[in-house]
Amino acid sequence: MTSCNTCCSCNHKYCAKKVSLFASLNDTDLNKIIKLITKKSFQKGDIIFSEGEIFDKLFIINGGSIKVYSYTKEGKEQILYLLKEGEFLGDMNLLKKDIFKFNATALEDTNMCIIHKNDFDTLIKTNPEISIKVLEYAHDRISTLENLVQTLTTKDVEVRIASLLLNLSKTFGVKTANGIEINLPLTREEMASFIGITRETISRKLSHFQNENIIEIYDNKLIIIKNINFLKDLIQT
Repeated sequence: MTSCNTCCSCNHKYCAKKVSLFASLNDTDLNKIIKLITKKSFQKGDIIFSEGEIFDKLFIINGGSIKVYSYTKEGKEQILYLLKEGEFLGDMNLLKKDIFKFNATALEDTNMCIIHKNDFDTLIKTNPEISIKVLEYAHDRISTLENLVQTLTTKDVEVRIASLLLNLSKTFGVKTANGIEINLPLTREEMASFIGITRETISRKLSHFQNENIIEIYDNKLIIIKNINFLKDLIQT
């Protein structure tokens, strides 16, 4: 199990406020959400859910990070999302029950807060503004997937890698005096699968970016983006 943090003493208010879906709710409505929450902890590498299981709940990441992925026809892993603390998954399935079409695994020790659809159904009957926020967030999630599809269809490997680095910087990056520091939760193999290339190719291209002083790599788990404008310009060309 993960170690106890703010989640243990906040009575769920900490995680609910971090989620954009509920951030604008007043205290009265937020407390209604809080009453629906249950907690669960996962260790690094634990499977959170698998393809084919009933998808009828909202998962809020209260600490740690997860990868959401599927498998290609060739059996290769394809990462769809990387989600960290404050983000959530299952928004649309609070509106309609479905089955998981993908899998999720904890990238590190992770705390989750969970809301079940049956409980949420009762809530939104008297709070329709929450339903609107679910739809707004779903729009943003669809846009992310569309960007991934666009990235995967380009033949330019450097564009794919630039897009991946920008994605990782948004999710895991921290601004420092030296640039944007990313503590990677992924292996080189997982990074390669995210954008549909081989491990050897991504390692070679990352080394090229480092030689060009665009990034700096430390111990394979830490990347500092030193020239983010170059990466942004690259994916727009």
